[in-house]
Amino acid sequence: MWVIIRLLIGIVILVIAEYYFIRRLNVATKYFFPKFYEGKYRFVRKIFLVWINLYPLVLLFIFIYFGITGSYLTAPESTLADYILIYPFWIAFILMIQCFLFFIPIDLIKLITLLFVKNGKEKLIRIHSSLVFIIVGFFILYIPIRVIYDYNIVDVREINYEMDVLPQSLENFKIAFISDIQADHYTDKARLEKFVNTVNSLHPDLVLIAGDLITTGPDYIKISGQEVGKIKSKYGVFSCVGDHDNWAYRNDYAKSLAEVEASLYANNVQLVDNGLRKINVGDAEVEIAFITNTYVETISPKTLDSLSSNSFGDLKIFLAHQPRPHLIEVAQKNNFDLYLAGHTHGGQITFVFPLIQLTPTMFETKYTKGDFWFGDMLLVVTRGLGMSLAPIRYNSTPEVTLITLHRK
Repeated sequence: MWVIIRLLIGIVILVIAEYYFIRRLNVATKYFFPKFYEGKYRFVRKIFLVWINLYPLVLLFIFIYFGITGSYLTAPESTLADYILIYPFWIAFILMIQCFLFFIPIDLIKLITLLFVKNGKEKLIRIHSSLVFIIVGFFILYIPIRVIYDYNIVDVREINYEMDVLPQSLENFKIAFISDIQADHYTDKARLEKFVNTVNSLHPDLVLIAGDLITTGPDYIKISGQEVGKIKSKYGVFSCVGDHDNWAYRNDYAKSLAEVEASLYANNVQLVDNGLRKINVGDAEVEIAFITNTYVETISPKTLDSLSSNSFGDLKIFLAHQPRPHLIEVAQKNNFDLYLAGHTHGGQITFVFPLIQLTPTMFETKYTKGDFWFGDMLLVVTRGLGMSLAPIRYNSTPEVTLITLHRK
C-alpha cells in the first residue's frame, strides 16, 4: 500500500512540476524567440514531454499488471533502456523540480514588483525571462555533471571520537563504518570493488555495516557477499539487517534474509539479526548491539530492552539500519557511546537551494547524514554507496566513514 501511495504522490509531483516548468519556459521562449515559438517550439515540446513520460507510464503499467494478476513484473536490465528512458527521465525530473524551487521566488518577486512599478512591465518581463533561461541553462549543465560525479566518487569522512575513559589498547582504534551497499544492476562489481578498495586503504581495525547488502532480487546476493568478503579488518566485518536484505524474493522475507546471511557467512562476514557481539581488544572490550528494525520487522520493546540494557564494555556501539527516534532514546538511556545508522543514502537526491537541505528523505527523518550528539552519545549516519527507487544520486556522494578513538 505504501508503495502505491508513493507512486501516486510521485505522479502528482511530476504533473505539477511539468506544468509549471513548461509554463515558465513558454513565456521566456515566446519573449526572446517569437519566431521559434510560433514555429517548431510546440513540436519540440511535445517530443520532450512524450520522451520523459514514457518511463513513468511503464512503471504505471507494471503496478496495474501486479494489481490485476498478483504477479510481479520487472523491466529487463538493459543499458539501452537506461540511457534512452530511465536516466533521461530522472535527470529531467530533477531538472524540473530544481528549477521549480527557483522559479517560485522569482515569480513572487516579479508579482510584488508589479504592484509598485507600473511603467516598467516590459523591462520586468525581460529580466524575468532572462532569469528563467539562466536557471534552466545552469541546471541543464550542473545536474548531469553532478550525477556522474556522485556515481564515480567515494568520499572518506573521518571522525575523531574522544572518550573520557579509554583503555590504552583502544587508543587510535579505527572503525570503518559503511552502509547501503545495495548491489544491483547499477552498483555492479566494478563499483563495489572501488568501494571495498577505499575501505581497505584505511586499514581499519573493525568494519561495521548498517545493512542493505542488495537492492532487490536474488541475482546480486552472491556478488555482494564476495565483494564485501574482500574487506580486510583485524577484528572482523559485521553487519546488521537492512530493509532491502529482506527483498530478494517477493513476499518471502525469510528466504531472502537467509540467502543474504549465507552469502556473507561464506565470505567470513557475520550478519547479526538482533544480537550482541563482544570483541576483545587487548585488555579492553568492545560490545556491539545489532538491532533489527526495518520496514519488514520492527523490533519488539522486550527484545530492544534485553539487547540494550544487557550491553557492557569499554566501548558500547548500537548498530541499526535506521536512525529512529525511539531507538536513539533507548540507546542514550542505556549509555551507548555510538549509534551507527545508514538507510538514508545521505538524502540520495538533494536539491540545491540556499541555506536549506531539501530532500525527500527529510519527510522520513531529520537525521539524513552526518553527526548528531545526544548528551555523550554520538549518532553517525553514513551516506552509503547504492541507490533505491531512483538509479542515481544527486548532491549525495557515497562515503566511507572512519571513526578513530582517542582519549580526551
